[in-house]
Amino acid sequence: MIYALILILAYLLGSIPSGLIVGKLFYGIDIREHGSGNLGATNTFRTLGKKAGIAVTVADILKGTLATCLPLIFGVSAGFHPLLVGLVAVIGHIFPIFAGFRGGKAVATSGGVILAYSPLLFLLIVIVFLVSLKISKYVSLSSIICGVFAIIYAFIDMLIRHDWPFFVVIFAIAFFVIYRHRANIKRIREKTEPKVKWI
Repeated sequence: MIYALILILAYLLGSIPSGLIVGKLFYGIDIREHGSGNLGATNTFRTLGKKAGIAVTVADILKGTLATCLPLIFGVSAGFHPLLVGLVAVIGHIFPIFAGFRGGKAVATSGGVILAYSPLLFLLIVIVFLVSLKISKYVSLSSIICGVFAIIYAFIDMLIRHDWPFFVVIFAIAFFVIYRHRANIKRIREKTEPKVKWI
């Protein structure tokens, strides 16, 4: 019963539409009606600016981190892999019950899951993301590159530490992220994808 409760809480945490809340509460704007129509941090940055974008990014990261820590909080971490719970939160972010099942692309929430389980990988991903963004100016491409990097890291880690759940969940998260960016990949090829100007 406690396992089911944890999974439900993880999904609900992931479903919290940070971009929608920040947009409506502080700006009177539904960001789903602007920009890409996405609820994630990138569209928040483009639609509402840096402050709102940073707030949504942090909120989305923290909900992934908190969800992944739920087994520890409830005292069942020995029998319940936290990454499984984190994955449920990612699914909640992509298909949020509080926002008509139209969510974001799960980059920040996935980062929060990784932060809770592997802070080193999280730090490396942040570095890879910023370097890629500096070079390409594409948030979407940088997110995809981070997904590929995370898979490679987790695979090497699996060979060394035999932590196969880590690899499986990282692969699943990266797949979600890359798949959700398929329209962006098309726009990058057509050279119509917006570039950031602040880095």
